[in-house]
Amino acid sequence: MSLSLTSSLRRLMDLKTYKIERRQLCSWPVTLIRHRWMRNRPSVCLYNLSRKMSTEKEKEKIDMSRFPVENIRNFSIIAHVDHGKSTLADRLLEITGMWHVTECNKQVLDKLQVERERGITVKAQTASLFYNHQGQTYLLNLIDTPGHVDFSYEVSRSISACQGVLLIVDANQGIQAQTVANFYLAFEAQLTIIPVLNKIDLKNADPERVESQIEKVFDIPKEDCIRISAKMGTNVDQVLEEIVKRIPPPAARTEDPFKALVFDSTFDHYRGVVTNIALFGGQVSKGDRIMSAHMGKVYEVNEVGVLRPEEHPTDRLYAGQVGFMIAGMKEVKEAQIGDTLFHQKHPVEALPGFKPAKPMVFAGMYPMDQSEYNSLRSAVERLTLNDSSVTVQRDSSHALGAGWRLGFLGLLHMEVFNQRLEQEYNASVIVTAPTVPYKAILSSAKLIKAGPVPSTEEPVHLTPKHFHLIFLILYQEHGGKEITIVNPAQFPDRSVVSEYLEPMVMGTIITPDDFIGKIMTLCLGHRGVQKNVVYIDNQRVMMKYLFPLNEVIVDFYDHLKSLSSGYARQDTVYAGYQPAELVKMDILLNGKSVEELTMVVHKDRAYAAGKALCERLKDCIPRQLFEIAVQAAVGSKVIARETIKAYRKNVLAKCYGGDITRKMKLLKKQAEGKKKMRRIGNVEVPKDAFISVLKRKDK
Repeated sequence: MSLSLTSSLRRLMDLKTYKIERRQLCSWPVTLIRHRWMRNRPSVCLYNLSRKMSTEKEKEKIDMSRFPVENIRNFSIIAHVDHGKSTLADRLLEITGMWHVTECNKQVLDKLQVERERGITVKAQTASLFYNHQGQTYLLNLIDTPGHVDFSYEVSRSISACQGVLLIVDANQGIQAQTVANFYLAFEAQLTIIPVLNKIDLKNADPERVESQIEKVFDIPKEDCIRISAKMGTNVDQVLEEIVKRIPPPAARTEDPFKALVFDSTFDHYRGVVTNIALFGGQVSKGDRIMSAHMGKVYEVNEVGVLRPEEHPTDRLYAGQVGFMIAGMKEVKEAQIGDTLFHQKHPVEALPGFKPAKPMVFAGMYPMDQSEYNSLRSAVERLTLNDSSVTVQRDSSHALGAGWRLGFLGLLHMEVFNQRLEQEYNASVIVTAPTVPYKAILSSAKLIKAGPVPSTEEPVHLTPKHFHLIFLILYQEHGGKEITIVNPAQFPDRSVVSEYLEPMVMGTIITPDDFIGKIMTLCLGHRGVQKNVVYIDNQRVMMKYLFPLNEVIVDFYDHLKSLSSGYARQDTVYAGYQPAELVKMDILLNGKSVEELTMVVHKDRAYAAGKALCERLKDCIPRQLFEIAVQAAVGSKVIARETIKAYRKNVLAKCYGGDITRKMKLLKKQAEGKKKMRRIGNVEVPKDAFISVLKRKDK
């Protein structure tokens, strides 16, 4: 018995009877061991622990002091949407040996779920690369930026921490609208611009044509362009060499006092606020006591390090380097984007920081249930820490309860913010229809007569009449000044305003010349004014139109793509305010105004907007025992109406023949009852109706 057991064990332990395979599973090399007689049994999977342990040792050995300022290059990747920024970032990570990119982990720097689902970059990400060139090791700090116009604030913040950019242009599509916008962001910041033509492996790629476009539009010589294929890895080595040669090192000195710029931050539930910093002088290490120029508070540094692209702790960070820092900030408001950090004992002059973002689209946000208000407030605060371009103001509604009015840079920005709330914080919200900020120039104080003001001793809900009285008082004190209106319910009456102003944007449209006629008709239909038309090559046209912002935020881009079979591209830039004939349109239910449905429209569009909203309300509001009149009114004039018929009992059912006067008496009695019920009854708009009417439907 013992001999048979011994022989069985020897057979089991004999490596010759095993089938051993080495495979690459995602980013880790693994060893698969399967016994030859275990065909239908699961195999043993062993990770290559030696490689993992060597990586851990490698982390411990990194000394950031061996990278002097002259061996540091800070750069961003900027481009239009879908021109290959994230793919190029993957190749750079792979070539420098920092990450092994496979099918399992493509687009390494797109970490958010919303980025994976939509296939776009919405958040700038940082990664530090080590590159050996001509016997020297260089530290390349890469920042991958979004390409959509709604996230241009991410691009502008990333540029502040760089000395150069890679301008990626698709060799097939050529220069697009956002390519132009991003170029001028880098040009105004006086950064070194390296043009890179991507996707030269495509069948329809035309690098010569695109190089001519770059030379004509940006005045960059053709010889400076680098032709690559990020997907295939063609000529990507040349990109790294040109980064080292062309982009200058940061203008910072280690001997100076510590001074760092906070250009991004995130919130960790266990460690608090994690800030991304760019050092403009000195050095910082764990245990240092630093001070915030914005808050004036003192913090002790708990951890510093670099991003590769995951957090990689180091002993110190030195001048010119980019990394992360954790300093025990527990409150969201303590981490201000654009803040300057310095040593407590060595105060320095604060850095200029960033220009505050200008919200172009406003929307109300309310919890589905008021019991979730506190948790939603915490989620909004933490998400706005990560996305500082969102503005937040408290708001309230009779129908929807307490909430906020949020300002966004565009409609896609609003949708992504809402999606991140749902995915990252499991929050269910109601988002109202998007509006834009209007301005009003107040009339002279001599023309204003103020009425009685509601008492403020007791809390009172402000109705539109109260807003009107408050405006009257403000106008008496500040006659002739401008005010900004972000909530349509607070839109002042024409009698106290000398002029209304609406926001304008300069739209840049690049399209094949086959669609010029259709696109011009579309632009004129949205009150666009043509400013310029330029042929950038033999087949493509760049048109510039001045649009009212309210005309292009919702469905203009969808119509543009439909008319041009998907070839046209658009970019918008804020262009100030212009006078406009604006009116406030109220929605009345049986003569009573519904504040949540009030909107500001152009005078020429009032009837169409009012008719459409009344028709949608007719389908959403449930029938009552009395008739409901749904009206759209501008001032005292009703411009559209829909009627919701009442439930009606057949009072003639018991009449079998007889005189007509008997039937008329019963009908008259029923009509009087309905009239009385309508006079004393209230129409309650259910929350589901508000959601279906106010919430923008996905196209």
